[in-house]
Order: sequence, then C-alpha cells, then structure tokens
Amino acid sequence: MRSEYDFSKAVRGVTAARYAQGTNVVVLDADVVRMFPNATAVNEALRALGGIIRQAQRPKRRGV
Repeated sequence: MRSEYDFSKAVRGVTAARYAQGTNVVVLDADVVRMFPNATAVNEALRALGGIIRQAQRPKRRGV
C-alpha cells in the first residue's frame, strides 16, 4: 500500500453483509441511459416487458 492511503478511520466489514447478498450490476449503453435515466425506470420497463413475455408464452385457448 502507498503511504498516502489513510485507513485510520476505516471500519472493517461495514459492507460485508450487503456484499454477501450479492450484486447484479449492469452497464447500460449511452443511448439506453438517455431513455432510462435511473434504476427505477429500468426496473419498471423490465417488469412491463416481463409481463408481455409471460402473456405471449401462455397457451392459446381454442374455441370450443
């Protein structure tokens, strides 16, 4: 470690619990970021898309 690094106020394990839960980081391209500026917008869009996919995968009812 370099001498200029100051860890005197560091707290050991402060993020360990969050790290143990796992992370799922996705890097968005610039054009996508312009459409979805924050995590809430991305999650809402993906949930809506998931609903559309589930609807399309349901078996079609045949007329009786």
